[in-house]
Amino acid sequence: MFPSDVLEFARAAATGLTDTPRWLPCQYLYDARGSALFEQITRQPEYYQTRAEAVILANCAPAIREETGDVTLIELGSGNSEKTGYLLEAYTSGDTPVRYVPVDVSAAALRQASERLAVDHPGVDVSGLVGRYEEAFPLFREYSPSVVVFLGSTIGNFNNGESLRFWRSVATHMADGDYFLLGVDLVKDPAVLEAAYNDAAGVTAEFTKNLFARMNRELESGLDLNQLEHVARYSEEWQRMEIFVRFVNAQSVHIEPIGATVAIDAGEQVMVEISRKFVLAHLATYLSIFGLQLRNVFTDAQEWFAVLLLQKSGVQS
Repeated sequence: MFPSDVLEFARAAATGLTDTPRWLPCQYLYDARGSALFEQITRQPEYYQTRAEAVILANCAPAIREETGDVTLIELGSGNSEKTGYLLEAYTSGDTPVRYVPVDVSAAALRQASERLAVDHPGVDVSGLVGRYEEAFPLFREYSPSVVVFLGSTIGNFNNGESLRFWRSVATHMADGDYFLLGVDLVKDPAVLEAAYNDAAGVTAEFTKNLFARMNRELESGLDLNQLEHVARYSEEWQRMEIFVRFVNAQSVHIEPIGATVAIDAGEQVMVEISRKFVLAHLATYLSIFGLQLRNVFTDAQEWFAVLLLQKSGVQS
């Protein structure tokens, strides 16, 4: 008998691998090993996003606090909460107690972050939630006034349909007057983008292939990982990075929990992630549809990355 989360993984894998074109849900990249590898990716010289966003937050956290006043910080996909430390430092500069609610699918990441924050920011009340983004949505009004924090341009991993559902739900659950702090990666030279997802050390390739290692471990897929290749390229048409695994040789992917097998030919690719890049003016117009009004934009010196401070209004287009 397989656990319910493994069965869910199995069904999702079967759905994506039998679709045309083939794909796998990117959420399954982030098991314990995947989360650790992603932290390594953020330290690679080609991967500018994390450094640029950290510089922005370090410089602008006081201005963000001044704009929002005293609020609860609710962070979706908090990971190690390292960059959030700049915000916590700004919000704890006053006399009002600060509550921080990190939300992440990784219990290990939440535990490690909470232990570190207890040392670095002892005045912060940390109440972590292990779960997906949507499981945190009911907290928005419960903890109002609040700032929902969504960093790392994770919003770029959503396709158009997922993005629409996400923002509709966010807007429904946010109280009028509350804030949303959004980190986004901006459109730029494709060579810069492709280098960031094809680092010379091969960490991103290992991260991508780790999803298939997880399938071997949890779904008994029986894949030869040495016959899989990481492929990452920029699509000008869709303004996004597209990340695939290419099957060098034909293989049968077994999905033991549901008794399924999928045959994949040599040369076929399975999309495992997208990372959309944004034009600020277009994004601001799109978010206004959901009643999220742009209050401030903070960028790095090269204008490669941006942090947007949005406020929920009662009017939606």
